[in-house]
Amino acid sequence: MPPFALTCEGLTDPLGIDVRRPRLSWRYEESFQTAYQIQAGGWDSGRVASAQSIHVPYGGPELTSRQRVSWRVRIWTEGKDPSEWSEEAWWEMGLLEESNWIASWIEPDREEDPQERHPAPFFRHEFALDGEVISARLYITAHGVYRAHLNGRVVGDAVLTPGFTSYHHRLQVQSYDVTAALRRGRNALGAIVGDGWWRGTAGIERNVYGTRLGLLAQLHVTLANGGERAIGTDGEWTSSTGPILRSDLRDGEIYDARLEMPGWDEPDFEQTWQPVRVADHSKANLVAPIAPPVRRRERLRPVAILKTPSGQTVVDFGQNIAGRVRLIINGPANKAILLKHGEALDQEGNFSMKHLQLPLPGAQELLQEVRYTLSGRGTESFEPLFTFHGFRYALAEGFDPSLDDIEAVALYSDLDIIGEFECSDPRLNQLQSNILWSQKGNFLSIPTDCPQRERNGWTGDAQLYARTGLFLMDARNFYRKYLLDLAVDQQDSGLVPNLIPDPAKPRGRRSFFRSLAAKTAGAAGWGDAAVILPWTLYRMTGDIETLRRQYPSMKRWVAYVEANARKIPWYKAVNPAFWLDGAKRRREPLVWDNRYHWGEWLEPGDFNSAAAMMGGFVRRMLFSAPEVATAYFAHSTRLMAETAGTLEFPNEAEEYRRLSDRVRQAFIEEFVTPDGRVGADKQASYVRALHFDLLPEKLRPAAAARLIELIRKAGTHLGTGFLSTPFLLPVLAETGQLDIAYELLLQDTAPSWLYPLTKGATTIWETWEGIAPDGKVTASLNHYAYGAVGSFLYEYVAGIRPLEPGFRRVEVHPHPGGGLTYARASHTSPYGRIASSWWLKGGNFELEVEIPGGVSADIILPDGSSEQKGAGKHRFEQARAG
Repeated sequence: MPPFALTCEGLTDPLGIDVRRPRLSWRYEESFQTAYQIQAGGWDSGRVASAQSIHVPYGGPELTSRQRVSWRVRIWTEGKDPSEWSEEAWWEMGLLEESNWIASWIEPDREEDPQERHPAPFFRHEFALDGEVISARLYITAHGVYRAHLNGRVVGDAVLTPGFTSYHHRLQVQSYDVTAALRRGRNALGAIVGDGWWRGTAGIERNVYGTRLGLLAQLHVTLANGGERAIGTDGEWTSSTGPILRSDLRDGEIYDARLEMPGWDEPDFEQTWQPVRVADHSKANLVAPIAPPVRRRERLRPVAILKTPSGQTVVDFGQNIAGRVRLIINGPANKAILLKHGEALDQEGNFSMKHLQLPLPGAQELLQEVRYTLSGRGTESFEPLFTFHGFRYALAEGFDPSLDDIEAVALYSDLDIIGEFECSDPRLNQLQSNILWSQKGNFLSIPTDCPQRERNGWTGDAQLYARTGLFLMDARNFYRKYLLDLAVDQQDSGLVPNLIPDPAKPRGRRSFFRSLAAKTAGAAGWGDAAVILPWTLYRMTGDIETLRRQYPSMKRWVAYVEANARKIPWYKAVNPAFWLDGAKRRREPLVWDNRYHWGEWLEPGDFNSAAAMMGGFVRRMLFSAPEVATAYFAHSTRLMAETAGTLEFPNEAEEYRRLSDRVRQAFIEEFVTPDGRVGADKQASYVRALHFDLLPEKLRPAAAARLIELIRKAGTHLGTGFLSTPFLLPVLAETGQLDIAYELLLQDTAPSWLYPLTKGATTIWETWEGIAPDGKVTASLNHYAYGAVGSFLYEYVAGIRPLEPGFRRVEVHPHPGGGLTYARASHTSPYGRIASSWWLKGGNFELEVEIPGGVSADIILPDGSSEQKGAGKHRFEQARAG
C-alpha cells in the first residue's frame, strides 16, 4: 500500500501556515521503511535512504507568502520495489512578512470608559469585484475575539478566534478559503468583536491586555480575468453596535434580540453606521496558528428538568462540560430570560455557585450568566457568541424550558481523540470518561485549570497531566503553542510565571492579583514545566524540533533555580547553628529553600477550611517548601542532561549531569535519614523520592516499605497532592506492590479516584473531597490534575509504553490485577495505532497486540516471557499462574 495519513506540521492540508521549512509526516503498513521520496511543488527529494517517516523537513526552494504546495510521497521497504505514490496532500503559506499587510488596525471611533462594560462592535465594508472569482483568502485577527461574516455567511466554523496567546508577543491570524462566498459585483465583509481574553475577565481581572477592541482583516482575491484585488481594514470601514450588549468570557453575555440588524453583513445595507478609527498597532507580533481552533464539538440534550426545593427551574444536562446553552424559544417582544450556569446542586438540592467563589480580595462574583431579551418575531434560536461556561446545570428564569428546546454545546480545541480504554470494571470505564471530559473542558485554546472560575493556564497542572493528555488526545500542537507562549512570557531572569499566558505580565497598573502573582511566581513543579513539558512532548511524539526550540528556555529556568538556590533564606541566616555547621553551609547552594512554592498542593484535607489553606500559604511564604523544591531541582537538571545529550551538546550534558548528581546528594544529606525516612514523612515524600531516583539504592526498599505503611495507616487511601499523584501507582507497580496499586485505584471511599463516582461525578474534581458525604460542595468539580492517573491505565493496566521517542519502539507489558477479567486500550501514535487487549479465560491469559508500520514492539507477558514483533496483529496465550 502507498503511504497514507499525510500531514504537514502535524496538520492535515493546513491553510495559512508560517513555518518556512515545514515538517512532513506519513504512515504506512509495512514493517520498516528503508527509504522515501518526496515530491513537493517543484522539489524532488530523490530517493533518500532513511527510516524517518515523521517530522521530515521540506527541502525545496524558499517558500513565499500565500504559496500553495501540493506534495506526495512514496517509500521503499526491505527487499521490495517502491510503493505507489500516496494521494496528494497540500499546504498553503499565510502572510509571512509584515510588509505583506496593506490592512490597518481599526477600532470603533468612540470613547469608552474601561471600567464599564460595552456592547460588542460590528464592523463592515462593501466593495465591488469586476470578474468571476477563481480563489480568495481572508486573513483576519482581532484585539478581542471575533466572528467574520461575508455576504450573509459566517466565515468558518471556529469559535473564540483568534484564541488565547501572549498577545503582545504572539497574536494568531486565521486564514480562510472564502472563494465560494464571493461573487461578481457588490460584496460585503464584516466582523463582530467581543471582549474575549483581550479586555474581558482573565483570571480575576479585566482589561489585562488592552481596553479597546480592534479588527485587522485582509482579503486577497484572484479573478478569472487575471486580476488580483486586496481589500483590507482601513478608514473606509464603518462600525456600529448591535444586540450583544455585554460579552465576557467568564461573566457571560447580554443579548437583546430587538436590536438585531438583518442584512448587516450583505451588500446594499442602508442603515447609517459610524466611521472607524485607524489605530497604530504593531503587526510584528502576528503569527499563524499551529494548533487547531476551538469548535463546537458535541451537543447534549437535557436528561431532566428539575424543580428544586426553593422553586427554581434547573436544567440537568447530565454531564459537566465547558460550553454554552443553545435554546429555541417563542414569546412576546421585550420578554427577558436568564440562564445561570453551574456545576452542582447544594446540600438542599438548589442551584448554587458558592463553592466556586474565589476567596481573594478583589475577586468579583462569579456570574456565568446569559441574559436574552426576545424580539417577538416568532420562533427565536439563540446561542451566545463570545462566552463559555463550566456547567452541568442551567438555572432558567423567565421561561419554562422543555427537553426539546434546549441543549448544551460543548466547546473545546478541535483535537482528535487518540486514546481509548475499557475494562471489565465499569467504574474504571467511568473514570476514563471523567478524565477525558475534564481534558475536553480544560483544553480550550490553552490548558486551563478549570472552565468556570479561574480558566488560567497553570504551568504545574499542564506539566503533571501532559503524559495522560498526550495518550488521550492528539495534543502535540496544542502543547507546542502553549510552550511558545511560555518562552515569551518567561522573565529575563529565567523565572517562569505560574500562569501561561501570563495575565500579570502586561505592565501599567498594580493590583492585589498582580502582586500575588509576582510573589508566587517561579514555584517548583510549576516553573519546571519549562523543562518537563518539552521533554514529555518529545518522548511521547518524537518532536525533537520543539525540544530544540525550547532548549534556551529550559536552560534559563535551570539557571534561575541554580541562582536562587545559592541564596540563604532568612530563617537560616538568623540561626547560629546553621553558620556553625560546615556541612550544611557547603550544601546550601544546592538546596532550594527560598521563595514561595505551592509545594505538594491539595493533599487530602488541605481544603477542609479557609483557615487551613491560608495557614499553609503563609507557612510556605515564610519558610518555602525546600524538600519539594530541591527534588525538582535535581529532577529538572537530570532532564536537562538528557535533553542536552539528545540535542548533541555533550559538554552541556555532562555539566547538567554533574549538577544533578550534586543536588541529589544534597537532597539525601538534607532530607533523608540513615534508615530511609524522607522529608515530611508523607506519602508524597516517598513517591517523589522514588520516582525521581533521589535515594541511595540501599535505601529504596526501606522507603518503599514506609510508603506502604503510610498507605495502610490511611486505611489504604492515597495521601498525595497535585505533584506526586501521577507517580503514586507507577511507583507502587515498579517496587513490586502492584496489588496495592490496584487497591488504591479501586478504592471508592474518600480520598480516592472512584469516590467521586459515588457522588455522580462526570469530571475530575479539584480536591479529593469535592462533594462531601453530606453533600457539601467544595472548589471546582472540573479540574484535570488528578486525572493524571489515566496514564497508569494505558501504561500498566493495558501495558502500552513508549521505549523510544514517539513510540518508535514500544513495550506492551500488561499488568493484570484488581480482579479485572479483561482490559483493552489503544493509542494512535505518530506512526499509527497501537493496541493491547487481554483476557483471563479459565486458566489462561490471552493477549492481542496491534503494531503499526515503522514500530517495533517488545511484548512482555505476565510470566516474564517476551518476544519482539513488528507491524501487524499478534496473539499470545499462556497458562495463568496460580
